[in-house]
Order: sequence, then C-alpha cells, then structure tokens
Amino acid sequence: MRIENSFIPVRGVGETTERRLWEHGITHWDEFDGSVVGETLADRIEAFIDEGWNHLEQGDVSPFAERLPASSRWRLYENVRSETCFLDIETTGLDASCNDVTTVSLHRGGDTKTFVKDRDLTADRLSRELEDSSLLVTFNGQRFDVPFLETCYDLEVSVPHVDLMYPCKKLGLDGGLKEIEQEIGIERELPDISGRDAVRLWHEYERGDDGALETLVEYNRADTRNMEPLMDIVADRLHEQVFEAARQPE
Repeated sequence: MRIENSFIPVRGVGETTERRLWEHGITHWDEFDGSVVGETLADRIEAFIDEGWNHLEQGDVSPFAERLPASSRWRLYENVRSETCFLDIETTGLDASCNDVTTVSLHRGGDTKTFVKDRDLTADRLSRELEDSSLLVTFNGQRFDVPFLETCYDLEVSVPHVDLMYPCKKLGLDGGLKEIEQEIGIERELPDISGRDAVRLWHEYERGDDGALETLVEYNRADTRNMEPLMDIVADRLHEQVFEAARQPE
C-alpha cells in the first residue's frame, strides 16, 4: 500500500469514510471524482491530493506522517523503502537524564553502521545519517530510542518516524521485538541477550574486555537488521487486512 491509496490524512476523513471510498472503487488519488462524500469534504480531499503530489515529487513524506495515526504510518514505507533507516540503540539504563547511549546501529539500503560511545558516536554523525533518510523505523523508539538520543545528544529528530510496535499491535503481535520475531519466524544467529545483559557487556568492555563490546555491537546490529524483514511482513499483512479486504466485493 502506498500513500496515494490513503485518504485518512485529510481532516474529516476517518477509517470508515476511507473504507467507503475504497469500496466504491476509489482506491487511488487519481480515481477521486468527488462522489461518495459531501461537497465540503470533497473540496478538502482534492486540495489534499494536489498538495500531496507536490510533496511526493520532492520525496517528502513528512506532511503525511504528521497527519497519520501512529498505527497507520506503515503506509509511508512503500514510497520510500530504499531511503528507510532502521535504528536501534543500547544504553546503560532507562533514564536519559543520568544514563548514557553506548551504541547506535542504523541499517539502510542493505548496509549496517554502528557507532560506539567515546569512539565515533557523536551528535553530528547521527544528524548526518538521519538527514540522509526519508523515513525512520524503530521498535518502541517513539517512547525510548528517539527521546533518549534527543536528550543525550541535544538532537531534534524530525525525520518521519514509524514505531513498529504500534502497527504490530494492530495485527495482534504483542510483546518485545524478539518475541514477535519468533512468532512470525524471523531467526537470529545470536543467543537471546536482554537489556540488562547489554548494560553488563558495556561495563565489561569498560574494564578492558574488547570481546564484550564485539558481542554488544553484534546484538545491537541484529536488532536493527531484523526490523527490516519485520517491517516488510507487517506492511504486507496490513496491506491485505486494511486495503485489499476493502476492495473485495462481498
């Protein structure tokens, strides 16, 4: 599903109205003809479509992210799949005011980069990486990863953001990232490592154990890489559940 299939970013259009449009064969902006809805709402939709094409031509999905509910931002993914950045962080604790970010991994275009505290993990480096991305994907990053980075590195993360936890919940996939991976069949090479283990590994590295850092980095990178197949599966399932189901005649 692409942004051009969506009408819910328009003020006054909820999921019920959008589904009614789809059921009447209006499944793409190009097919909207002002029928099905009232004149005032039709004018709003037409203005949204005109403005929307301009944003898409510039590769900017920010305006749509601002208007979509968190559980529906997965709709942005297909438009900017190749410019999507998957991000995960490790920290020394849960409070950004007194704990540190130890590693940050970013996966984009088949390439994974990891930055390490006191080595190459800097605000400038993070800013450059995020500026090169059209979409940010995390798991629970809306409440944890992004606020943590913004606090510790005085950043303002403005790139459109899909927190996978919310579309997963829409599919009935609850629990943490690893539990959901196991449920849908995404495999990991590393044994399960908890957040507490990640803190322990960092402290062991600080005491001189370079192997502990290698394990921590690989764990962080696995979290980041595995979000891509999860995003693919979630987007495909929601496409079928939300969009294709509405297009099928009863």
